[in-house]
Amino acid sequence: MYKNLIAIGVGGALGTLCRYFINLQTMSTGLPIGTVIENLFGSMLLGLFTGWVLHRNPRQWVSAGIGVGFCGGFTTMSTLAADTISLSSQLSLTASLIYLVVSLFGGVVLAFGGLVLGAKWSESTGK
Repeated sequence: MYKNLIAIGVGGALGTLCRYFINLQTMSTGLPIGTVIENLFGSMLLGLFTGWVLHRNPRQWVSAGIGVGFCGGFTTMSTLAADTISLSSQLSLTASLIYLVVSLFGGVVLAFGGLVLGAKWSESTGK
């Protein structure tokens, strides 16, 4: 149990730092591009990892640290919601809806694609 909590804490800290770094790099655009990148890439990464986990069954602390910790710290639903509201008031409802559709639809598509790739990767590397 303590291994899980430590792994989640370390993974979450690393995921949050990565998210912050991406936001710093994209802040000059004035658009929430960093959040889109983080959520789409994080969705794909979690799908990829889940596909791998389903075939490999790693130690629970590894799964918790990467899935709950890193991916949870790296992606952010609260920022997605805040950015959606901000875009609708600062730019337009259309910009807000495009952002939301790209983020949600893209996240689901990339998570599924990652899941498929993770399963194939796991199978190709043997058990």
